[in-house]
Amino acid sequence: MLISIVVPCYNEEDVIGRFHDQVRDVADDLLPLGHDMEFVYVDDGSRDRTLAALQHLADLDSRVRYVSFSRNFGKEAALLAGLRHASGDCVVVMDADLQHPPELIKRMVDLHAQGHDQVIARRTRSGDRFTRTLTARLYYRLINRLVDVELVDGVGDFRLLSRRVVDAVLALTEYNRFSKGLFAWVGFPSTTFEYENAVRAHGRSSWTFRSLLNYGLDGLLSFNNRPLRAAVYLGMGLLLCAGLYTVWIVAAALVHGVDTPGYVTIITAVTALAGVQMIMLGVIGEYTGRIYYEVKGRPHFLVKATNVERTEGRAPRGTRKDLIP
Repeated sequence: MLISIVVPCYNEEDVIGRFHDQVRDVADDLLPLGHDMEFVYVDDGSRDRTLAALQHLADLDSRVRYVSFSRNFGKEAALLAGLRHASGDCVVVMDADLQHPPELIKRMVDLHAQGHDQVIARRTRSGDRFTRTLTARLYYRLINRLVDVELVDGVGDFRLLSRRVVDAVLALTEYNRFSKGLFAWVGFPSTTFEYENAVRAHGRSSWTFRSLLNYGLDGLLSFNNRPLRAAVYLGMGLLLCAGLYTVWIVAAALVHGVDTPGYVTIITAVTALAGVQMIMLGVIGEYTGRIYYEVKGRPHFLVKATNVERTEGRAPRGTRKDLIP
């Protein structure tokens, strides 16, 4: 069985060599069991010498494949490119910063042999700040009430995918991608195991609070239209409140006579309704913007350099063809 290791990279010059040494050791351990490996690295427009490091690894190890983008297109595009260029019978997706322990690959392969199409590594939150843990739990509790698929706290991109799962994910051609949700949407038999959270080997994570917030909104809006439906319910609720308030005002006027109009009440109502309208316009704008990007049909990424002979329309295994960007 050929196992493809797909690794998105962004400014990983200082750690990529150490990462490759560790996954290569795992490959050597699996070789006597009849499993071979290929390593598919995707340079997501790094600003350091990550591409040069990948080229050096390719010179030293013939199993290394690399794809370098013309600019930074984001991790979702890098994951897509890695899956398109992976020709293995199964694919393991992992990060290059060694927070995904390479030694767990052997466990994934064993569980895959038991008939699981997806083997998912779920990290514990030991060592995380209390505020981050609490925020994550609240987010997953909220999103699982809204989206059409179940997202599990602690489950990320670190997983093994069978060939039929990879082909199913590649058949989903939308521009606005949320891989965690796509992996859950395609289904197929899966299993999950936990592992201890590892410390990043070098540098700091590029995930800022703003990028995490945007990522969370992508997950919320990518798999349902319930925020739009919520606008209808909210409008009906406000209409009901306005009707009840009107009845109360008329009844009070009939009993006590006309009193001086409430300035505070009017200002509060106008301000609250204006805030609600802006929020709902923002929700509608988000969906409209996604339609705009889908209609344009631009490629998910552009390739600057690669050691793969053909990057578009290639058929590395049998009659299967990768989708072009």
